[in-house]
This record gives sequence, structure tokens and C-alpha cells, in this order.
Amino acid sequence: MKNNKFKRAGAWAAIILIILVFCLPMVFAFGRGEVAGNWFRASLGAAIALPILLYAMWMVYRILNKNKKAVNSEVENIIFDVGQVLVKYDWETYLDSFGFPAEEREKLAKTVFLSNTWNERDRSTHNEVYYVNQMVKEAPEYEADIRELMRRSDETIHKTDYADTWVQYLKEKGYYIYILSNYATDTLRKTRSKLTFLKYVDGAVFSCEVKQIKPESDIYQTLISRYHLNPEKSVFLDDRAENCEAARKAGIHAIQFHSFKQAAADLEKMGIK
Repeated sequence: MKNNKFKRAGAWAAIILIILVFCLPMVFAFGRGEVAGNWFRASLGAAIALPILLYAMWMVYRILNKNKKAVNSEVENIIFDVGQVLVKYDWETYLDSFGFPAEEREKLAKTVFLSNTWNERDRSTHNEVYYVNQMVKEAPEYEADIRELMRRSDETIHKTDYADTWVQYLKEKGYYIYILSNYATDTLRKTRSKLTFLKYVDGAVFSCEVKQIKPESDIYQTLISRYHLNPEKSVFLDDRAENCEAARKAGIHAIQFHSFKQAAADLEKMGIK
């Protein structure tokens, strides 16, 4: 987003410079004496030379950057899910680290991480306290442990070692990069600093910010309309089959993510490499 602002500012600066250069000969044409004549000839020469120089610079830029353009004209936009794609979401290892007895661990898994409440938490229509209290109602005998699990739940998130490099690489190849992710407000607040790949993206839709969640169709339409995307020129990577299917129903190409190597190979089959 910042790059686009700099490009627009640079374009306006160039336009102003060109106007000034073309106006200078007219200014000096009304001058008198040898000095004014010299300035007139110099400014006239600059007015003639500038378009030629700019054209030459533009041709050099195109030659040097031709390999950075998206090689597949059919795909312009690459849309990433975050969890289990660009970051590891490992709730099982996190839960095991508490050393709960087997019976309690199973109950906590169902009450917290595998619950409908956990999924609705990504929509974030209520505050964090509400969702934690809903979980406690399901297993009041484990209230203290539930509250501790939720207090530190951001520890389930770990950035992958390829995330920054992959996103930056695709960005430099000329693709527009977007995020479409189910993410709870509290977790996003605590983990945003880990999501360093966000500095390369052109836009992001997090479920907690729009109060919509995948695989419901409205969140896909929010992404499309907010960033004026052509679905047919977009591809979505998500680890869940139902989210990929919902993307296809919205007209977006989709790749189910299993591993970085597999996803990169599938993108290459589409001409994205």
C-alpha cells in the first residue's frame, strides 16, 4: 500500500517537473539581453530533451523489470489464509505442555479448541470474556484451567520460516498479495507482531474485523469488493477444504494447502513461479 502511495507521489512530481520545463522557454522568451537569450535556448533544449530522456528511462525500466511481471496474465492476485499456511497453529502441543491427565485433556480439547465457541470467537461479535465464560459453562469443573489456557492461547501461533520470503518473492514477481483469515480479536492483538509478512501485502481481511468467518460466502465478497478484485484472476490458498470450496463458489481459483513445497508446486502449475 505504501509503495502505491510513493508511486503516485512520484508520478505527480514528474508531471509538475515536465510542466515547469515546458513553461520555462516561454518565460525566458520575454527576457532581454544575451543572458536571457542563453537561458531561453537552454530551457528550449531541456524541453526538447526531457521527453526523449523520460522515454529512454521508461524503456530501460521495462527491460530491467520484465522478469518481475506476473508470468501468468490469468492470475493477478494471490490470497493467503494465515493459520496453518503462513503460521503454524499448534493447539495440541500447547495443550499437552500443561501436563493435564488424559480425561481432563480430552474434555478441555473439546470444550476449548474443538468447540463451536472457539470458531465463533473468530467472528468476534462479543468480547474475549464472553467466549471464555461460554467455555467455562461447558466444563465448570475445569474453570481455572480453561481461563489459563485462554489467557495464553496466543502461544499456539508460530510463524513459519518461509512466510516472509515466500510472500515477498511473489510480491516482487508482480502479483498483488492479500490475506483472508479467520482470526479472533484477542489473538490478533497478541500475535500481530509475529505476522511480519503483513508489510508485503496489498490488503487483508481478518474475520474479527468484519464480523464474518470462512467458509460463509459473505467474507469472500467482502474481500472482492473492498479491493476490487477480479475473482477469475485470483487464487486462494487455505488448509481447509471447505474454505477452498467456498472460494471456488465465489469464482476464485483455490489450492488446498498441505505443505509449502506442495502449494508452491501447485502455484507453478498455474504459471506462478
